[in-house]
Amino acid sequence: MKHAALYVVAGPVGIVAYGLVRLWGRSDDVYGPGLDWQAAHLAGLAGMVFFVPAVLALSRLLPRSGWRTGVVALTLVGLGASMVQFGADIVEGLLAADRAEMSALGRDFKDIPGVEVAFYDVVPQLFFLGLLVLTGMLAAKRQLPWWSVPLLLAGIVLPVVTLDLLPVGGLLMLAAFAPVLPTLRREAAHEKPSMAVR
Repeated sequence: MKHAALYVVAGPVGIVAYGLVRLWGRSDDVYGPGLDWQAAHLAGLAGMVFFVPAVLALSRLLPRSGWRTGVVALTLVGLGASMVQFGADIVEGLLAADRAEMSALGRDFKDIPGVEVAFYDVVPQLFFLGLLVLTGMLAAKRQLPWWSVPLLLAGIVLPVVTLDLLPVGGLLMLAAFAPVLPTLRREAAHEKPSMAVR
């Protein structure tokens, strides 16, 4: 994957950007709907999108196995659910005239049977669980140092305590994956461009 290292960086950077724009938007006590809400959620959605090729690139550093396939599938399912959540927040922000209407639209969406479990409470967490397991597998194969696992765990847990720590969480995730970036660059450099033979 030619831009694998870039994707691995861009995913956490999207989370950092989401957190920073969110903090900026909340600084005047009027956060959403509006430009700040949309910018924050678009940054977060972009981060989730970049995590898809990032997860695939990281998984390719591991030998093929059922475990690898299962963990990647789990992670991608969680990512897909997270993208739906961000997309719903963006649409609600576009449709609502004020914060109260946006909250009402959000409640209406969550009232649809299965939506809260599928896109908010349970399934999106599979992304973080899968990413943590994948990092542990990479550490076990010495593709990452052992400390990447607790660093990533801290990056996942801190925003759960308060969303104001999202920028810190994203930076910790970036630091956890930083040691594998040279390997991904070397892998990309050794990839031969495909050429049609006539």
